[in-house]
Amino acid sequence: MSNFWQRLSKRERSLALLTGLILLVFIGKYVLVLPFLERRQWVQNQLESQPQLLQKNLRYLGQKELLVASLETVRGQIKAQGPKLLTGDTPSVSASDLQETVQALATHEGTQVITTRVLNPEPAGTFSKIGIQMEIGGEIQQIANLIRGIESSPKLLVVDELNVRSLFRPVGLPQPRGSPTTNPQNLRVSLTVIGFARSQPDNPAATGGTAKPAPDEAT
Repeated sequence: MSNFWQRLSKRERSLALLTGLILLVFIGKYVLVLPFLERRQWVQNQLESQPQLLQKNLRYLGQKELLVASLETVRGQIKAQGPKLLTGDTPSVSASDLQETVQALATHEGTQVITTRVLNPEPAGTFSKIGIQMEIGGEIQQIANLIRGIESSPKLLVVDELNVRSLFRPVGLPQPRGSPTTNPQNLRVSLTVIGFARSQPDNPAATGGTAKPAPDEAT
């Protein structure tokens, strides 16, 4: 190596030294300078974002009392709704409670419950929607009072669907064979009543199963 260096002219030696120096500069730039600059930029970004993050956290801390108060309000509202929920540890028991409640209202108003069918429960947040579909016969005023009684019941009940069919037949038009003579104001109503119960682990809607409809009940 020394012999090779001795054979080089002064100009060639200068070019070789300059080339080595340039290589050292590039190596130093990529090994030392660039990582240092990237690190400095990262630190600068952190210093710029920290005050914003601190302000954001301070805003959250300032709203702590408001959030706690809102949480307590919601808990109180949920607790207040507890007595209005259907009773029962399973959807089927809750559906039975719903049937008994509506049946009692129908009997009180003098209407006739012809058929009752239990619908599949549906999830509603932390609660379950329990529904029954009923076919009821009665006078106009009786049906109106029944619907009003359902929606003003101590239980949290909602009339979700309502279909009305009149049994009125004009005077002089013969009745179908086998049909009893009805009052001109008699109605046949199909309505769906929804109640709410606390969700249970064995809720068929949550496990992917389906609830079997209850057999029709005639009164």
